[in-house]
Amino acid sequence: MPDEQLPPAPDQPRIGVDEWVASVEGKRERYSGVVGRLRRVWDALPVGGRLLVFAIPAAIFPLVTTEGNLFRYGLITLIYALLALGLNIVVGFAGLLDLGYIAFFGFGAYMYGILASGHSGHHWPAELAIPVVIVGGAVLGLLVGLPSRRLVGDYLAIVTLFFGQAFVVFVNNANRINFPFVGHTDLTGGANGLDNIDPLNLFGWKVTTTKEYYYFTLGAFVLVMMLLYFVNESRTGRAWRALREDPLAAEVMSMPINRLKLMAFVFGAATAAFAGTIYGAVQTGAFPGDFDVGLLITIYAIVILGGAGSLAGVVVAAIVVNAVPELLRDPNQAEWVFYVGLTVVVLARVRPWQRLVGVVAGTIAFGFAVHAIADAAWPRLTAGSSGGEGALAHAIGSWILLPSDPKQIANFAFGLLIAAVLGLTLIDGVWRTVALVPTIYLAAFVWENLLIQQTAGATRFLLLGALLVVLMNARPQGLFGTARVEIV
Repeated sequence: MPDEQLPPAPDQPRIGVDEWVASVEGKRERYSGVVGRLRRVWDALPVGGRLLVFAIPAAIFPLVTTEGNLFRYGLITLIYALLALGLNIVVGFAGLLDLGYIAFFGFGAYMYGILASGHSGHHWPAELAIPVVIVGGAVLGLLVGLPSRRLVGDYLAIVTLFFGQAFVVFVNNANRINFPFVGHTDLTGGANGLDNIDPLNLFGWKVTTTKEYYYFTLGAFVLVMMLLYFVNESRTGRAWRALREDPLAAEVMSMPINRLKLMAFVFGAATAAFAGTIYGAVQTGAFPGDFDVGLLITIYAIVILGGAGSLAGVVVAAIVVNAVPELLRDPNQAEWVFYVGLTVVVLARVRPWQRLVGVVAGTIAFGFAVHAIADAAWPRLTAGSSGGEGALAHAIGSWILLPSDPKQIANFAFGLLIAAVLGLTLIDGVWRTVALVPTIYLAAFVWENLLIQQTAGATRFLLLGALLVVLMNARPQGLFGTARVEIV
């Protein structure tokens, strides 16, 4: 009796079928709809066209906003993006976990201050100071990379973290150095920082206003992005990606992995030092507290959210990471950010559409029912007022419970909300749909009675963290990153 051919297991490849080719039609189906059309247009654009998609709106932005908003939403975002480009070389291209990266940023700010400030008494023009700072940052990156080139993973992270902390200690104490034959020298101003840094003076053009600094930084960012694109497409860029994926395999393929690591450190440090030069000139000072772990976490969040190795992702992630906390400073703007964000999450994650309609309708009906019952049974639960103002806050006030003294009940509801979110991960099917309705309402209750009162403080970072968690759960590879496929 001939052996019958058994069908392959679901996780096994089909015999005689190219699985990669067979999946093309499925991939094309995902390019349907509005999002699909946008992705096809984006993929069809040349590199220059993609860059203009960002550069043109960025160039128009100063013409339609105030100087304060230009500084908060524009200039700081560009500096963050420039920093993220440098970190993307080390982490995204080469796959090296560098936790001392911000020290190179601080080095650029302090070095420029030493070359051009009233504190040092030197006033170098920018066309001389900037190249010196960039070269100095590259040399410092080389010195840090030399003892670290044989380290990987956690060991590399520990060494670079030590370097970052050593830099902070140095600038805090470098105001009382006694050099031989020179005597006492105040190099960095100590804990008070380095003040009176000169504005950029580039070939006689003194950059003084926020708009001028914005356009200078925008031009620098576009230039650095173009250079990194060509580097990434070169043999060095391909070798960096091979190093990131598997250092051992890259070494077996005769790639000089130690040299590649040093080059990544040098390129990243030079980019960070250049960003530090602009930051020092904008702030007219360099202070030790500006280069702490908090800034390092912010830049890492930009790289990871955008997608490690993605240049376009750096732009979008920098806008998200900087703009969202700034928008949340104003309770009225924060009101819109919260409810728009909550709506987007529900629309993106609840499927199919019948279930989505049921969740939305159930949440609205649940809120009005709870509000009506509480208003009739215990009027104190509806006697309070929302922290926001405007039409949205007024509409929410007739749907959500607003107690006259919400502090204790809001703190209790916050703990209950955390438990409810964790509970949603343990159930599935129709029960998750049912539980989702009171959970959404509870989130709105906590926001209106607790979090909106603290938008200038902890709430901004709490919501930013929640946003990052949601986005990274939806796309672990980042917004523009490429998903890694491991074959075992």
